[in-house]
Amino acid sequence: MAGAFLITGGTPLNGTVGVAGSKNAALPMMASALLTDEPMVLDGVPRLTDVATLCRVLSELGVAAAWDGAGAGPSRALRLQVLDRSPVRARYALVRRMRASFCVLGPLLARRGRAVVSLPGGCRIGPRPVDLHLKGLAALGAELTLAHGYVIARAQRLRGATVDLSGPAGPTVTGTANVLSAAVLARGETLLRGAAREPEIVDLGRLLCRMGARIDGLGTDTVRVRGVDGLGGARHRIIPDRIEAATLALAAVATGGTATVTGVVPGHLAAVLDRLAAAGVELASGADWIRLSAPRPLRPCRITAAPYPGVPSDVQAQWTAVMALASGRSMVRDRVFPERFAHVPELVRLGARIGLAPGAAVVDGVARLSGARVTASDLRASAALVLAGLVARGRTCIEQAHWLDRGYEALDRKLARLGAVIERTEAALPALG
Repeated sequence: MAGAFLITGGTPLNGTVGVAGSKNAALPMMASALLTDEPMVLDGVPRLTDVATLCRVLSELGVAAAWDGAGAGPSRALRLQVLDRSPVRARYALVRRMRASFCVLGPLLARRGRAVVSLPGGCRIGPRPVDLHLKGLAALGAELTLAHGYVIARAQRLRGATVDLSGPAGPTVTGTANVLSAAVLARGETLLRGAAREPEIVDLGRLLCRMGARIDGLGTDTVRVRGVDGLGGARHRIIPDRIEAATLALAAVATGGTATVTGVVPGHLAAVLDRLAAAGVELASGADWIRLSAPRPLRPCRITAAPYPGVPSDVQAQWTAVMALASGRSMVRDRVFPERFAHVPELVRLGARIGLAPGAAVVDGVARLSGARVTASDLRASAALVLAGLVARGRTCIEQAHWLDRGYEALDRKLARLGAVIERTEAALPALG
């Protein structure tokens, strides 16, 4: 049984809620533990199934992982240290569970001279090829072959080069992480052009610099890396999860509530906050918080999900759900993953009026949604269904709720603290009546 969320909608969300550390920053940082024999400590790592999956991958690659500190929140830390440098194989059975596992390829190759990593396979949100990862590592001197569904990479020592990481949908975020983590141990200088500018990449670069790497240009599309002979250990606090922050903010907005989201970097959310203001939401912010007060109905609003500093593709589904109740027609485009609209048919089951066009959803706002049984298909689609369930009249049952565990720590409990009528069940699902 994968569990389900049961939501009784119609309650405005009010109060204060905090966010966890960034999943998308934590995963490539965890992989970078392969670059050194000394211990690495990451503060604020969220307890998620994706984190647990990567811990298993790293364990099979000779890395010990253990939690320091008790409970949740900033006091928790994940300690990682290489104990055995001989394993070089990341199995399909694990990599297929989470594409971010492919980020072990660059660090593994750079440190051990050989890597055998499964190709990650298909993706529910549309094609995400790894050709730019491989192109970047090949430019650094890696010998690459594909056999039996695995990438087999060899290099006695990588060498610096100019690498272009831009793709048709924009820079590759995981590809930038993979090549950047390899380049820090390459001989000579590497220039990454078309590098991803996302805060998670900047945070990874900061960790690598704490370990002894020499990197300039983080946060721009041109990153210069001067290779070093070795890296040491480090302790680093990961940035807040901007996608969780946006999801919680949108939950308050959807229900017409007033909420403060704490432990955030407002600048990381600038594009989302800009669109919320355009939709009529009243906003205030401080050094590490944002406050939102939403009118009902919201004004319709156009967004285009795009690489940073644009609206994240990981927020597109949630935004679509919120616009389902706006007073007019909204257009939601996704330049990053144009096929990422699996949430739309399930939102329609709840009463939304949404049509699909190539790479876009056309949303005609309705007066109300109605509860129904729906099925989650991926992480952010699941979050969109939660937001819709919070405003739907009656009861909504979201099946396959395990998707939410990949990217949100205790989402049901956080929403409940804001007043949501929400529970999680692992038992047989009740009839909705």
